[in-house]
Amino acid sequence: MSWFMFGALMLLFEGPLFICNTPSKDVAVWHRLKLVESAARRKNLLAFLGANATRKVPQAVIIGVRKGGTRALLEMLNLHPDVVVAKAEVHFFDWDENYQKGLDWYREQMPVSLPHQLTVEKTPGYFTTGKASGRIHGMSSSTRLLLIVRDPAERVISDYTQVLYNRKERHKRYQPVEEILIQNGKLNVEYKAIQRSRYDIHMATWLSLFPLHQIHLVDGDALIEDPLSQLQEVEQFLQLPPRIKASNFYFNQTKGFYCLLAAGHEKCLDQSKGRPHPPVHQSVLRQLCLYFREPNQNFFRMVGRTFNWC
Repeated sequence: MSWFMFGALMLLFEGPLFICNTPSKDVAVWHRLKLVESAARRKNLLAFLGANATRKVPQAVIIGVRKGGTRALLEMLNLHPDVVVAKAEVHFFDWDENYQKGLDWYREQMPVSLPHQLTVEKTPGYFTTGKASGRIHGMSSSTRLLLIVRDPAERVISDYTQVLYNRKERHKRYQPVEEILIQNGKLNVEYKAIQRSRYDIHMATWLSLFPLHQIHLVDGDALIEDPLSQLQEVEQFLQLPPRIKASNFYFNQTKGFYCLLAAGHEKCLDQSKGRPHPPVHQSVLRQLCLYFREPNQNFFRMVGRTFNWC
């Protein structure tokens, strides 16, 4: 690289670019690229990277579960220099109108990556959409799948909480959670949030196409308490070199959960994450726990591990 080129890059990045301690010039530039927010600067950087930078369909997909911590998992994975992530939920495999646009359209929704990097997309609706497993398998039978799960009863309440806040923000009427969950004195098992928490039913669909060793389960409750341990397991599953460290996390006392640190930059999930749940009558929670007892045991047998759920 000429001194002129080096100086131009210094101006482009508005700061020093350290290349000597990185495996290659391209990787060093890419590390900086992941921190650049300006679209114009991104375009200039990609031009510098040249033909090495391409868009690929994801080799790994976070398939769910909804309200399980998929956004947190994606942002934490993005700390890894060998990972690039699709920032928005693409809904390619679960929405017919997007799937009909074809694989080339899907590829264009992915971030630009270098040859050695892993592209990851997350759309939590995939797990509970019957068509999604076959469509992903049709794209590539070797796609690695990440499924983050949490206590299904808690997930139901979290699902309701999101709807509740959305309706409040739009000044729309809403029903108390008890009125939705209990109808005619019985648990409303047809409620969509309850059906989404039937992990055993949905997992059977995925296991009919993908071997269990191709699906990694992330403990959503443990991700909140000890994110590093979960991310280290994900690194191993994705066959990534260990790069995410304890120094990448700090506990935010105000928010009540871990935030991220990378290259001197801090990042916390937005205010829609970690919202407090509305109070729920204990009798309703007991009915939820009782209902999920057998489905949970079925799920545990399927995946060969147990979780500390009610």
